[in-house]
Amino acid sequence: MTDVLYTPDALRQLQHNGNAVLIDVRSEEDFAKGHIPGAVNMPDIFTYLAETSESGLASLQQKFSSLFAQYGLDGSKTAVVYEDALHTRYGASCRGYWILQYLGYPKVGILDGGLRAWLASGGALTQDITHPAPTQFPLAIHHALMATRQDVFAALTNPSIKLLDNRDKVEWLGESSSPYGVDFAPRKGRIPGAVWIEWYSFMHTQDQEARFKTPEDIRALAATRNLYPDDDIIIYCFKGARAANTYVALASAGFTKLRIYMGSWNEWSRHADMPIEDGLPRASVPYRPQQG
Repeated sequence: MTDVLYTPDALRQLQHNGNAVLIDVRSEEDFAKGHIPGAVNMPDIFTYLAETSESGLASLQQKFSSLFAQYGLDGSKTAVVYEDALHTRYGASCRGYWILQYLGYPKVGILDGGLRAWLASGGALTQDITHPAPTQFPLAIHHALMATRQDVFAALTNPSIKLLDNRDKVEWLGESSSPYGVDFAPRKGRIPGAVWIEWYSFMHTQDQEARFKTPEDIRALAATRNLYPDDDIIIYCFKGARAANTYVALASAGFTKLRIYMGSWNEWSRHADMPIEDGLPRASVPYRPQQG
């Protein structure tokens, strides 16, 4: 993952060479209080709710390619995305990384440990606003990374495709419909046949900093749910942020056939013709390993 996760020192070197566009996915309010020098703010990476219909995907592509163009991403500079820490904004920095990969951007990474790691390494903050020169974004959609609602529906009867739900426990159990509120989405439950590993489980958390576990530990955790590196896996959460965090974790452990259902539960639950399971799963017990 050396080409995905950037240490604070590696980020400083990129900035020194003038080769970085640093994207802060936190709220406008938090960004205004202080951010890494040179960073631009794009909270839409976290807040955007995607639809995976043809028109919905076209809207997603247009919106983010336009935003990234405004911030100077022309294909020659490395985009490095960060949040406060890898576990504090539901994986928003990983969502930004994944969106850029989906749009075909050639150079993109994540600040390992987020803003907290930057501060712990002696990094400074500023309130100054950077205004990059707009450019032409090199759009080249990587379709293989995206699972649509219809792809997921087809997977329900295809045993060669595995569904991984990595939402918080209350959502998996059908006690809440979303992180936005118990009844934010119209239905509670999970997609039939999915297995569950809560997204926090792929990380170690210490002193309020989160880091991904080792590839060996990630593979061992996935194996408890019969998930292996050669499997065709679709990951979903509520809107594709936590799923992106898990995508990065699994990719770091050698999983190569990964897709994110970007619409996730927000989309699935709003279509009455999409089946759900609610209550306790019939054939499994919710699983969460010890945090460490």
